[in-house]
Amino acid sequence: MTAPLLEREGAQALLVAEAARAHAGTGRLVLLRGATGTGRTAALERATAQAAALGLRVLSVRCSPEDRAAPFSSVRHLLCGIPEFTDSEPSGTGERDTAARLWRTLYTYAEQAPLCVAVDDVHLADPLSHRWFTEAARRVDALPLLLLATERSQYDIAPHPAGLTHTLPPSLVRTLTLHPLGEAAATRLVRDELPSATPQFIADCVRAGAGSPLLLRALLEDLREAPGTRLPESSAALYPGAYPAAVSWWLDSAGKETAEVARALAGIELTALPEDLADPAELLAAASGTDPARVTGWLTAMTRLGPLRPDDRGRPRWAHPLLRDAVLAGWPAERRLAAGRAAAGEMLRRGDPVEAVARQLLAVTALGEPWALRTLRDAAAVAVREARPADAVRYLRRALDEPLPDALRQRLLTELGSLEYSGSTAPGGIPRLTEALRLPAGSQDRVRTALALGTALADRGEVQPAVRVLHRVAGGLAGHPELARTVRAAVALLSDQDQTVRAEAYRALSDTADRSPSLVGTAGAALLVRYAATAGTSSAREAMGRIRELLTGPADPLAEPFLLGTAAAVAQWADELDEAEALVERGLDGQRPGYLHPMAAALRNVRLDVTAARGDHQRILAEHAARSGPDPHGSESAGPGPESASHGPELPWREPESAWRGAELARRGSEYVQRGPESAWRGSESARRGPESAQHGPESAQHGPESARRGSEYVQRGPDNADAHAVLALVATGRLGRARRLVDSRLLREAAESWELNRFLYARGVLRSAEGDLPGALHDFLESGRRQSARTVHSPVVTPWRSAAAACQLALGNRPEALALATEELRLARVWDTPRTVGRALRALGRATGGPEGLQLTTEAVELLRSAPDGTELAAGLLDLGVQLLAHGDRPRARAALREAAAHAERLGALHLRTQAADALRETGARRAPSPHTGADSLTAGERRVADLAAQGRTNTEIAELLGLARRTVETHLTSTYRKLGVRGRGELGVGLKGEDTPT
Repeated sequence: MTAPLLEREGAQALLVAEAARAHAGTGRLVLLRGATGTGRTAALERATAQAAALGLRVLSVRCSPEDRAAPFSSVRHLLCGIPEFTDSEPSGTGERDTAARLWRTLYTYAEQAPLCVAVDDVHLADPLSHRWFTEAARRVDALPLLLLATERSQYDIAPHPAGLTHTLPPSLVRTLTLHPLGEAAATRLVRDELPSATPQFIADCVRAGAGSPLLLRALLEDLREAPGTRLPESSAALYPGAYPAAVSWWLDSAGKETAEVARALAGIELTALPEDLADPAELLAAASGTDPARVTGWLTAMTRLGPLRPDDRGRPRWAHPLLRDAVLAGWPAERRLAAGRAAAGEMLRRGDPVEAVARQLLAVTALGEPWALRTLRDAAAVAVREARPADAVRYLRRALDEPLPDALRQRLLTELGSLEYSGSTAPGGIPRLTEALRLPAGSQDRVRTALALGTALADRGEVQPAVRVLHRVAGGLAGHPELARTVRAAVALLSDQDQTVRAEAYRALSDTADRSPSLVGTAGAALLVRYAATAGTSSAREAMGRIRELLTGPADPLAEPFLLGTAAAVAQWADELDEAEALVERGLDGQRPGYLHPMAAALRNVRLDVTAARGDHQRILAEHAARSGPDPHGSESAGPGPESASHGPELPWREPESAWRGAELARRGSEYVQRGPESAWRGSESARRGPESAQHGPESAQHGPESARRGSEYVQRGPDNADAHAVLALVATGRLGRARRLVDSRLLREAAESWELNRFLYARGVLRSAEGDLPGALHDFLESGRRQSARTVHSPVVTPWRSAAAACQLALGNRPEALALATEELRLARVWDTPRTVGRALRALGRATGGPEGLQLTTEAVELLRSAPDGTELAAGLLDLGVQLLAHGDRPRARAALREAAAHAERLGALHLRTQAADALRETGARRAPSPHTGADSLTAGERRVADLAAQGRTNTEIAELLGLARRTVETHLTSTYRKLGVRGRGELGVGLKGEDTPT
């Protein structure tokens, strides 16, 4: 035996001493006890070699269960090593006579010379041999005979018979227990075999070895040729397969009951979460059909030996996934399924959480039991409520394996299809929804399925097929007027994604309302109010009066979300933001979890629009960062929604006026608009093409490889409402580079025609204007307006594109065009008649008009905007007023207006506006501009020192020691720095301190 026996030095020394004692004439039994794989046989072989080296003759035998049927089989095999021994037995000889004859043979042989008798695995000896070895141990003390025996001493589920020394006095026996291999010795063994292995690889090998020299050496044999950099978790990846073979042998030696419990634990681990195993003994006993008390003992023993390790809550788990996989190997499929079913039943009986039971059901085939289906459905409902759609999908897919009536299968398919579509970039849920619509079901279930399928199809840009689906279902709703009203509302809502379908849908809805108002219901009536608002034919007072009247009337349960979402959008346009928020929350609370609904995304979009209307840029950016990802159909993405209910606020339109102010100040010799080389190139190139660059499609803002490279931090996909709001918020907070990368990452060429694309074009125009690309910005504003007008959306309450385009036209020297656009915007704004829409339009017309009349219009705009909810609009109006007052030579009033503008912008975090106000203040001759409260320049000396060290990678403790500060002071400085720079942590400090765009 060449391999070292690690951590066995004490045992070897004792064995050498006992051999020397026997050589001197006094024998004894030495019993080596240990669990399977702890090296009993190796220690015995080393001891017999040392005994032979001391001059002892050696007789050895390895007991085997195959010989247990033959009397004295193990003893006979042992004595075969004596030349004089004959195995012949006179007929009629009894057991006692045979035992005596065998003892005399051994005694005579021991008298001739000192003798070492080695019996390996004595626990496997046949019963008569086992008794013979016990009796021999009583007599060896007077002989030069060392009796060595190894015995397995491992706790198994099936109790063991009495051991070899059970009836012997302690004075006749020396017992040595071989303990599991320690971590240090196991680490040394792995490092010796694999010198280039990483510390993590070594640690994983040690865990997979489970304290067993047998398992660890087998694993190293498999890894010797191709160790790799990461220990696999599947035994199938090992070659030649010594490790799984060793684990299988280890299980076989423990007995079938123990092997069943071990495999049940491995199987449950694969499907359960750690918390599912809070009390595993009863669960394993039920799964394996064994005694819970014995299972508890086995878990304790295996944890002490090393195959199991407690997790962070003290629950036993297999030491490594590779060991668990090897334990599962060879488990018959029928036994695995039976154990899983039994475990699930036991968990249900003892009242475990419903998802814990469901996770066990995932691993087994259909049970055909009502409790199994009920458990899976309940688990799916829990997962949906906790926003874990992937888990809900798994439970529902498994539920479909159970025997189901068609009506129930139809409902499950609708929910599953909704979840699959919402949680995947591929249209995976549409086939499920299509199948559900083909199954026989009640009218209400069919309508719910049609709403889900229509929502999914419209979200993919397939609006006409979505409308056809709804019309087909409506044809079978005779006798269900409330469901027919719901379908009509859904058709109108989904049609907002396609201008041709939209015109036809609202014409039909309006005609029906004229003929019989009861056929459209409150939801349909609210949609017509919204349509009139977007068309510019209704005032806010009239619209809200009608909406509030409809909200007090009875509503159909399925149609109520349409009413609430539409009402919320109208309220948001009317600047009734608190009322709009309350309607959104009420609508979202009423949504049925797990089902696609046309109004769900629309309600979330209104909530986002309200946030934008309040000027809360940081919240918009935080929510966009949280929901931004590769899934365009995620729960927070903008799904199909009407131009109304999903359409945003009258967006705080700010940036295009920077072009007008730039031109105005440039006439007085100021370098107000600073353009870098890139923006200058875009501006000159666009100017060369001229305003007619509107002929280029919405994709014309691709800025070459550099933009593509920068845009790679965002997932490439089509734009939505949240993207548009994020771009506007980034521009408002002065992060143009980040806004450009977001814009460049959106695939406008592939984007379906929708109100969200129009919204995004407007936002891109705002960015282009801020970058100095005025012709490009003008193109985007005009294109957004053209698309909206084609949809009969004329009111500036939706998107104020005319004011934005007027500012660009004015800056490009096209005053007549600017006046026409601003005048039309004011006319439409006065129809809607809210301070924000009218005030914004007055600002645009005041700029385009110029002179005393323009100053009067801007003054009127500021007074109106003081009562508007968005302070950003007021800040922009004050900035316009200050610039115009300065142009008229009224410096004191100009300074007052500009200081107020800077203060409002600072409070809102509108860095872009604050910077413009500060620049304009300097033009008034003010001694100093307002001190900034955001950005790198706003940091105190102490904050700057702490931030610089943190950006270098120093910890808070290190910074405190270097600067002689308390750790709490360092934390306070960093918190203040993060707020001023608009960053989220240390990783963004470097960029923020340089004054560059920081991640959102």
